[in-house]
Amino acid sequence: MNKVIFRILAVILLSIALVFPISPVLAENGARLFEVHCAGCHPNGGNIIRRGRTLQMRDLKKFRMDSVEAIGLIVTNGKGVMSAFKEKLTPAEIEEVARYVLQRAGVNWAK
Repeated sequence: MNKVIFRILAVILLSIALVFPISPVLAENGARLFEVHCAGCHPNGGNIIRRGRTLQMRDLKKFRMDSVEAIGLIVTNGKGVMSAFKEKLTPAEIEEVARYVLQRAGVNWAK
């Protein structure tokens, strides 16, 4: 039941996000959240645990993780050795992180 509710919320948030682009404040928050919760294992879009599972666009596309929804689901529920963040981040924060990851992957994680 919780997965169904999350998926509905994710679709709603994604729909809203497509109509209203991410604001600079949300982008900054996504960067902050990534640094706190993700950068330890994914510095500069890499992956210190599983080298082939980076956050580079080629790998995101290869594993069909190149959308806000797909990234949001894995951040929420985790997968394999990756921890789930549904207890640590709100759905809005998860979306901010997912948008940040896609934005950075789109520029090859250049500063």
